[in-house]
Amino acid sequence: MTTTAFEGIRIRGVSKRYAQQGDASGALLVLDDISLDIARGEFISVLGASGCGKSTLLRLVAGLDSDYRGDISVDGERVRDTSLERGIVFQDHRLFPWLTAEQNILAALRNAPLSQKQKRKAVAEHVALVGLEGFENAYPHQLSGGMAQRVAIARGLVNRPRVLLLDEPFGALDALTRGRLQNELQRIWQHERITMILVTHDVDEAIYLGDRVITMAPRPGRVKRIAPIDLPRPRERGDARFVQLREQILADFTERTASDANGTPRDGHRAIVHEPRIGEWRLAW
Repeated sequence: MTTTAFEGIRIRGVSKRYAQQGDASGALLVLDDISLDIARGEFISVLGASGCGKSTLLRLVAGLDSDYRGDISVDGERVRDTSLERGIVFQDHRLFPWLTAEQNILAALRNAPLSQKQKRKAVAEHVALVGLEGFENAYPHQLSGGMAQRVAIARGLVNRPRVLLLDEPFGALDALTRGRLQNELQRIWQHERITMILVTHDVDEAIYLGDRVITMAPRPGRVKRIAPIDLPRPRERGDARFVQLREQILADFTERTASDANGTPRDGHRAIVHEPRIGEWRLAW
């Protein structure tokens, strides 16, 4: 009897500790026994407040850190190091300031087994994919924050990875630009159909983009809820079903929240903050 390898990302019993300088009691447990299956082509949103370990989990999937307990595999192959099969986009676009947009994307193909002609073609295709035609020769300082993130997304995709990992890629952008890039990312995902994992602390963003929302409980980080988002795309934030899902997910965080009269969290618990920008909900200390 033969078994077929799981087609997607399989996370089993993953725990992660960080050493604390000058702490004789031992290392700090950041992730505690995380297990999760992510199907190939699925869009997963990982949601939680700062300090819950969601970015640490993304780094482990990316292969940027191998010092952990448990097992992470992609299409049956254990993650041991970074790979062109797993692209990553950070909140800070991390473009090389001395290279143009086109050259920044091309830099990601340095180790790809392609001819120069093939590389140039791939770069042109991905410039078009993220809607940056006409800005190929612009330097990062000549681009808006949203445009720079488009370059970063194109750079993450140009190797045709099986997985794209997104670590709060829109967190530093204004609300209107963030909304536009959420739509753009959704369009790219529907076009490319690769597995995407988005780390965010924006509840609306998580629901708007994800097939499922994974909510993380903190200290140590662990999976609290896996919420399927069975809403048709494109999604409407004002839709009653969207609002109901938002309230259900927010309840995971508000049940432990205590705030004083001026909104300051008490006893180290989190407060849910509603920012007055296009209905955006964020989790904050």
